[in-house]
Amino acid sequence: MAYDEDLANRVRELLAGEDAITEMAMFGGLAFLLAGNMAVAVSSNGGLMVRLGPDGEEQALTDPHAQPVEMGKRRMRGWVRVAEEGLRTRRQLSPWVRRGAQFARSLPPRG
Repeated sequence: MAYDEDLANRVRELLAGEDAITEMAMFGGLAFLLAGNMAVAVSSNGGLMVRLGPDGEEQALTDPHAQPVEMGKRRMRGWVRVAEEGLRTRRQLSPWVRRGAQFARSLPPRG
């Protein structure tokens, strides 16, 4: 399954003002990196994967549209997957993209 290109364009629009943004095909989806650190990824399984770190993950999982990210049988600590139903409007999508970008900015730049 290919990723949702409309969602990718909406994420691009929200990240347009950020410096050092790159896009990379990953996990069958499209990842958005800030200074080499992944912030969010439009998933080939639907929805958005958001990198929040372990502390941010716990709080984010209180949202009814968020669930832990699993790759195979391995849980990806510090990440949540937000279902498409929780991303339909800019008002819903924007906080997730902002939170992923904020976490990525907190990390040392990667070459």
